Amino acid sequence: MEVTGLAAVLLATALLLVVVSAVQPVARRLEVSETVLLALVGIVIGGGADLVIRGTYTEKIPTVAGTALNGVAETLLDFPISSEVFLLVFLPVLVFQGALAIDVRRLADEAATVLLLAVVAVLVSTATIGFALFPFAGMPLVICLLLGSIVATTDPSAVAGIFRDIGASSRLTRLVEGEALLNDAAAIAIFATLLEAVTAHRSIAIGSAALSFVISFAGAIAIGILGARLMLYMITVLGNAPAAETTLTVALPYIVYIVCDEIIGVSGVVATAAAGLTMSVYGPSTFRPQTWRFLNELWQQLVFWAGSLVFVLASMLIPRLLVGMTRWDIVLILLSSVAGLVARGAVVFGLLPILSWTRLAPPVPNPFKVTMVWGGLRGAITLALALAVTENPHISTPVAHFVGIIATGFVLITLLLNGTTLRSVVLFLKLDQLSAIDQALRHQVLSIALEKVADRAKETGEELGFSSDAMRPVIDGLEVRAHEERSANTFDTDLADRQRVTLALITIASQEKSILLDIFRIQGISRRVMETLLRTTEAMIDGARLEGRFGYVRALRRRLKPSVRFRVAQFVHSWMHYDKPLMGAMAERFEMLMVGHLVSISLARFLRESMEPTLGTRVSEIVAETLARQRKMLDEALVALRMHYPGYSEALETRIFRQIVLRLEGQQIDDMHAESLISDELFRELHREVDRRRARLERRMTFNLRNNIEDRLQGALVFRGLPAAALHDLSMSASLRFPSVGESLLKRGHKVKTVYFVSAGRAEMHVKERDILFGAGDLIGALELLEGQPMPGTVRTVQFGHMLAIPAARFLRLMDDYPVMRKNLEAAVRARADHEINAVHLLGAGEEHEPQGQPATRYLAASKE
Repeated sequence: MEVTGLAAVLLATALLLVVVSAVQPVARRLEVSETVLLALVGIVIGGGADLVIRGTYTEKIPTVAGTALNGVAETLLDFPISSEVFLLVFLPVLVFQGALAIDVRRLADEAATVLLLAVVAVLVSTATIGFALFPFAGMPLVICLLLGSIVATTDPSAVAGIFRDIGASSRLTRLVEGEALLNDAAAIAIFATLLEAVTAHRSIAIGSAALSFVISFAGAIAIGILGARLMLYMITVLGNAPAAETTLTVALPYIVYIVCDEIIGVSGVVATAAAGLTMSVYGPSTFRPQTWRFLNELWQQLVFWAGSLVFVLASMLIPRLLVGMTRWDIVLILLSSVAGLVARGAVVFGLLPILSWTRLAPPVPNPFKVTMVWGGLRGAITLALALAVTENPHISTPVAHFVGIIATGFVLITLLLNGTTLRSVVLFLKLDQLSAIDQALRHQVLSIALEKVADRAKETGEELGFSSDAMRPVIDGLEVRAHEERSANTFDTDLADRQRVTLALITIASQEKSILLDIFRIQGISRRVMETLLRTTEAMIDGARLEGRFGYVRALRRRLKPSVRFRVAQFVHSWMHYDKPLMGAMAERFEMLMVGHLVSISLARFLRESMEPTLGTRVSEIVAETLARQRKMLDEALVALRMHYPGYSEALETRIFRQIVLRLEGQQIDDMHAESLISDELFRELHREVDRRRARLERRMTFNLRNNIEDRLQGALVFRGLPAAALHDLSMSASLRFPSVGESLLKRGHKVKTVYFVSAGRAEMHVKERDILFGAGDLIGALELLEGQPMPGTVRTVQFGHMLAIPAARFLRLMDDYPVMRKNLEAAVRARADHEINAVHLLGAGEEHEPQGQPATRYLAASKE
């Protein structure tokens, strides 16, 4: 019975997947690119099917087998594949996964280089190839330029695969993959403009085309980012639903691609790339680590299927596209290939040095440039665009014939010549070797690791009862290798202390990221908090890589500063007296500081146990000092909050500890199940119980923003004697401030509009070469307000604080309503006069056993001399 229709298509697809799965191990064994081998297989399949249909060989085969063979050949030749299928079904998957796998923050350093290769190189290649063909092709210039735009798209899959196989520089791989993200978009945009001009028989307006190009890119980027952010928001609303979250990521690229390409009219490729990059940035802090890992594995599998099928199916069309090729066509193919190579070389060697000279991008070494020029392979997208021309009913047959043959021949030359020799070029240029830092670190790390392995191997062998004769050659081999690595170790001489400190800080920040992801597995930790911590950790890695210890510390301080959301909530609280946004922001800040505190303890232990043997005592001490500074800043911020919210602090710590215990309990259940100590039914029941208790912990805790404020006011000297109702009203009506280190409260020469009661933290003011400190219990700006004087200096915080901001009018009214406050002020002045202080700048309002106001009075005595 003959298989026809949809069943035949599905069967052919399944057989192609079988072929694809066999190609991968064969390519590794032959040490050739999988993409090149897939293209060859596709050409063989397409040519073989055409040969079967056109030939008479099947007449010699038995009827059933011959009929089946003819049916398979007809199905392959009539496979329902078109340029639209390539661009709508496969392209979104390839672009999205490519963006998802990129380290966006590392790519940002190469933004100028990537844009040059992705946009300028496409324009230059289109023009160079078009003008090179124009005198010889016998076609109008617009047709030659159309062909140039088709073959200007580079395919990174073969190149990146070769780089990964031989261990080429990660920067080189990043440049190639980053270029490919926008390369297709630029080429397709130019192709669409030229194709429209050809089919409409009208000239091209350069100005309007350029404006349309810019609008298409900018609009697509905005839509892609917006679509990804909306999807991430949906994931936070869904809660912990891994299947639903993964499904949303599969839907996202098709939604943004089709909406942009078919409805709005901007670049769908750029929108898909922007969505993938947004997911790459915010995904690790939005998805649970296990879900994020599964999601990446799923997309790698999807792109393997899509990429492999694209190359096989596109290559199957090559024999059909080359039908009718003449000797002159071969000349034109060679001419276009040389022009494309020259254009790419001119951009890479001519324009990249300008970027480094203007400091818009890091310099690119010459071996990288050679590899990037020779690695400009063309592939499935070029064939899909050529197919779109041949399928267009408004394109004449000679034009379709010209475009189809030249584009296909161009692809074959790059794949069969460049693709097969690229590995040799990379090895010849020694781009597979480690950097000097990594090479020095390799000997250092490996020598220490081998010594530990030898010790553990000896203990394990003795415990398991292996004979000494069986163990001796293995352990001796490990010790010999460790000795060889120690002898070759040049870590101390090759790397200066500054380089080792930078390397250590990058390692510490990377370890922090790993710890944070491990903590994130504990359900109940806020996604927004984890997003902030992971994002700032990436900034710390980049800061250490670019500026060493200074960059690391600066990124750390930026983490502790209030976020935009916190500042907006603070504004709403101060001016609209609406506390809910600030309560949510404070709860997240409390949680962030608590998690950061736990991580800092783990990092100190990691430095002491794992890094000190590798880096040495001196470098470890420098890094330990940096970590101690980090720990101090976290502790100061936490102390200010714990002082006012002790109940919430204890409850939060208890909840986090319970979550850790629940995770340990879940791991123990998994271990018992793996060891067959419990049945499947009991395993599921125990996990359901753990999940029920974890769900109870996920309920949001109530944060009382004004907790403990009234008690602090009652203990202040200046407010003693005020009725409880007045203090309660003040605590409820005045706004709260949570200033970070270095924040300005009152500026020099400005009149006082707000008096600050320091509940926790410290501030300072510099007046006449003196630093004046204000501590817990002080009033800042009170005396200047009463005397109608401007501030003599700018007051800035030197610790994270908790302050009550009292409007000037409210403070003056309070003084008028309760004369006892003036008596308290006068009593404080007399008391400080006993200490030979002539005047008071800011009346200290601390508890009697904490004379924090004295530094301010010493300042005033000096200033009035």
